[in-house]
Parts: sequence; structure tokens; C-alpha cells
Amino acid sequence: MTRGIAKNALLVGMMLACALPLLSEDKQEKVDDRIRESADVMKEILGMPEKGIPRDLLNRAECVIVYPSVKKAAFIVGGSYGRGLITCRRGADFSGHWSAPAMFALEGGSFGFQIGAQATDFVLLVMNESGAKSVLSSKVKLGADASAAAGPVGRDTSAETDVVMKAEILSYSRAQGLFAGVSLEGSTMRSDDGANKTLYRRELSARSIVRGGKVKAPAASARLLAVLDKASPRHVK
Repeated sequence: MTRGIAKNALLVGMMLACALPLLSEDKQEKVDDRIRESADVMKEILGMPEKGIPRDLLNRAECVIVYPSVKKAAFIVGGSYGRGLITCRRGADFSGHWSAPAMFALEGGSFGFQIGAQATDFVLLVMNESGAKSVLSSKVKLGADASAAAGPVGRDTSAETDVVMKAEILSYSRAQGLFAGVSLEGSTMRSDDGANKTLYRRELSARSIVRGGKVKAPAASARLLAVLDKASPRHVK
């Protein structure tokens, strides 16, 4: 009897040992998919002929945050959240190319019209160093720890408006084909440390990834970074 139990325990252990690499691969695949979906979102939004993100705002942005396909249920069930990524311009003065992405999470909030949509894409522009420090420091509440506003849309929209000049973060949403600036005040953002560990195979904070300058961008992020570098290769103060 004891031998039978021991044999069964050994078989279960062997099965688990075989399953763990598969579970790890599946989790890695999900993180890679999230990066590729973010690339799709940015390519499509930046390719909009008229009502997209003003190019001069993207040129001024020091970081970009993307949350692809956030589901309605994520803001109804407590503890659920949207998952995406952040990339910042390299260099001490944010003048370099876009960095390797760090995985990021979005929690809470009530986001108006898009809450009824099947899925919503969110894009946030971090407009200055103060905003970048707030976002990368720890869990940040928009509207409290960092000033945030709905971003203006349109290729020819001026960046010299009160909303743009005062906000540290400008936010946008796309749902069911409708793209618009949206207020995310009251929601919180933080580093998705578990996903970062999966992506880079070691413990890394979002700050060390996007501002450290030593983290190599993973293969899955090549298209995202190419889209951003093509759309906005230089930072304009």
C-alpha cells in the first residue's frame, strides 16, 4: 500500500515536472501576444488619416503606454485589470530611441462611453519628466499622483492648449471604431512585475527596463518599436 502511494506520488511529480515548461511557454506566449497587440494598436491609430493622435504631441511625449483590448468585465469585477506596456525614450534627457517595453497594469476607474464596448484600446502619452517619474515610481493614481486629461485628436490640433500644457498624461481610447480622448482620472497604473519577470527571465522594475538603458528589447517588441521610431524618431522639447 505504501509502495503504491509512493509510486503514484512519483508519477504525479513527473507529470508536473513535464507540465511546468509548457505552462511557462504558454505564459510567455501571452506576454508576447500582448506586445504584438500593442504594436497593432499603435500602427492602426498612428495610421488614421485625420482623427488620430496629433503628431506633434507624440513628438513631445517622453513615454507611451498602451493597453490593448481591455474588456468591460475588467472594470466590473473587483481586482481585475487591463494589461499592457510602457516604453520611454532612452537617455537622461529622453532624447534617444524608444526603449525596451516594460509590462504595465491598469486598475479601476469608470471610463464613460467605452465601458459598454466589447473591448477598448487605451493609449496614454506621458508628456514630461515629472509625469514619467510619477508613473515609474510605484503605483500611481491618475488625477491625484499625476495630472491627466483627455487628449486632443486630429492631425492639425495644436499642442499649445491649456489642457495639453498642464497635463502630465494625455489619454485616448478606441472602441468599436471610435477613437477619442478620454479621461482616466481615478484609475491607477503600476508595473506588471510578474509579466516583466516572464518576459526578461529575471526580476526587473519598469523603471530599470525603460530608463536603465541596459535592457535589450525582446524580439516580440521589434515591430512596436519600429512603428514608434518611424512615427516619432526625435523628441521635440
